Amino acid sequence: MVELIVQILINAAALFVAVKVLPSNLLSFNWGDDWWKLLAVALLFALVNSYIKPIVKALSMPIGLLTLGLVAFLVNAAMLLLVAWASGQLKLGFKVGDFPPTLNSDAIIGAVVAAVIISVVSTLASVALSPRKLL
Repeated sequence: MVELIVQILINAAALFVAVKVLPSNLLSFNWGDDWWKLLAVALLFALVNSYIKPIVKALSMPIGLLTLGLVAFLVNAAMLLLVAWASGQLKLGFKVGDFPPTLNSDAIIGAVVAAVIISVVSTLASVALSPRKLL
């Protein structure tokens, strides 16, 4: 249970960094004074990464072998777009480009770049917070 809460907080920090780094036409999040919206989107992100992403990665494994793993960027971007869609349904204010409702080039580029930023930040935070030894 503690690991899940830590993972949600790491996801929230990574989403916050991605929203602040990327311009608003690629990634936007209007949470206003409601900090719980950030935690709700981080929870959605954690749930999507826990339950849906392994299935999609298993189905895309043959393409991953052919592209030497580069399809993983697209899988991460697709998971971020799924979180944006779910956030739009729940009216949380998280958008990737103009998605939802419009899927255009800004949304796809924003999803890929944001997925890379979120992956880097969450990996660094996980390594910093984990009690494991690196050697």
